[in-house]
Amino acid sequence: MDLQELSIKLAHYEADGVSFESFIIHNNNQDVIQIIVDGNDELPIFVTQTQEQILCICYLFDGSEIKQEKALELNDVLLRLNVPMPLSSFAKIDDKYAVYGALATSSSLEQIGHEVVTLAANSIDALEAISDYLID
Repeated sequence: MDLQELSIKLAHYEADGVSFESFIIHNNNQDVIQIIVDGNDELPIFVTQTQEQILCICYLFDGSEIKQEKALELNDVLLRLNVPMPLSSFAKIDDKYAVYGALATSSSLEQIGHEVVTLAANSIDALEAISDYLID
């Protein structure tokens, strides 16, 4: 399933009792779907696809939002939180911190929907867990 088809299907799909808004973003190098999970505008999920995987990313915060005196401690906390967080991992992309999940390109709509819902919930939980490390 290509990204255009996935975007249309997600816009009419409900997973785990949650609905989605999805928009395709055409980029010169790689098209991306922006997904808003059940009104959570602040933490959209971005989905892209390569030949090997479907990648779902949620950007959490920018490096400039970290209390500088707690930056090293935050990185340690994020590494420790990686294991207990289901279906997701932390990453740093340029100067942005993110949570991501990857799926096989053969994944079903149900599997993709479940991943997006889980990633959205994990993103909210992650921000709550590390709020003491961020500038208010």
